[in-house]
Amino acid sequence: MKTIIILADGAADEPIAELGNKTPLQAAKKPYIDMLAAKGKSGLLDTIPQGYKPGSEIANLSVLGYDVPKVFEGRGSLEAASMGIEILPGEMAMRCNLICIEDGKIKNHSAGHISSEEAAELIRFLDKELNDGKVSFYPGVSYRHLLKLKGGDKNLDCTAPHDVVGTDFHDVLIKAATPEAQPTANYLNNLILKSQELLKDHPVNKKRISEGKDPANSIWPWSPGYRPKMETLQQIFGIKSGSVISAVDLIMGIGVYAGLKLIHVKGATGLYDTNYEGKAEAAIEALKNDDFVYLHIEASDEAGHEGDYKLKTKTIEYLDSRVVKTIYEVTKDWDEPITIALLPDHPTPCAIKTHTNKPIPFLIYRSNEKGDNVQVYDEFESAKGDYGLIKGRQFMEILMK
Repeated sequence: MKTIIILADGAADEPIAELGNKTPLQAAKKPYIDMLAAKGKSGLLDTIPQGYKPGSEIANLSVLGYDVPKVFEGRGSLEAASMGIEILPGEMAMRCNLICIEDGKIKNHSAGHISSEEAAELIRFLDKELNDGKVSFYPGVSYRHLLKLKGGDKNLDCTAPHDVVGTDFHDVLIKAATPEAQPTANYLNNLILKSQELLKDHPVNKKRISEGKDPANSIWPWSPGYRPKMETLQQIFGIKSGSVISAVDLIMGIGVYAGLKLIHVKGATGLYDTNYEGKAEAAIEALKNDDFVYLHIEASDEAGHEGDYKLKTKTIEYLDSRVVKTIYEVTKDWDEPITIALLPDHPTPCAIKTHTNKPIPFLIYRSNEKGDNVQVYDEFESAKGDYGLIKGRQFMEILMK
């Protein structure tokens, strides 16, 4: 049996008045996704354990069957694995966004979706200026980068910048969760302030401003942790071989620890202009050799963070016509049975522009099994499916039965 998970990041939403009180999943024209729902079985999945914020790092670990409280060590350490950067004993890693601050408030979490090339120049500049032997910076993709700190204390209260757009940045600076972590919090907050001074007149930002683009005028470190201890999916579920396809370092890093091969697709951006066809083709090629493929597509999540319900609806239609259709039409004629699962990791409602922890709809189609009575895929119809409401690891246990 071949198995593929198609992870439509942040695709779930809430009813939107401008869409006739429909969600983007309900409003989108998605005949192939709905066909899989009609041929398969559906349900709702709670991906966020109690006490955790609904971030993609938590939700994707949960989707893949990991016990989050046991394995989670921050987003930065996972992204470091994707980037080939080792987290040594005594080191702490953090995601480090390049963000745009305007009039003291966080304008956006992505510096206007800065290009990877521009961002790399800025991150290398900051590493040269701020690296004091304790801290180091590593460029990633677009606005997503990595910070490593020797001797850092992870007991910090950090705020993800996409959760607080429009907030005065002073109000959401890093706080110590324990007295022992106060020096680390002070050090990191000082880095934020220093970065603002260094970045404001950098040629990259001057050029972006002249072109009417948002400058990347501050770093924003968050999600601290040490090197995680994770079993592979082979050890947990007996998956003999598998691959992960994503444009996002976080997902690729989870894949590294999960024992999956990393597949990089040219033109995959992590945005709505990503190479959908290239990802679908890469997934099909991987399935020819592997038992399991995790295909992650970020576009809907970014549209949700922008509050753009029209764009979010379009990304779902692109997913259907440019990914799901291709994968289904090719694999349906294979001699070996195939399982296709489709789900988001968490909702990203356009109205609030950030993640929520509501259960997400999922479908599981097996080419050799009959489905339930659900005929379309969305937040409400999927709840009527045979799987009902399940939590965390139960999804992979059902999928890999």
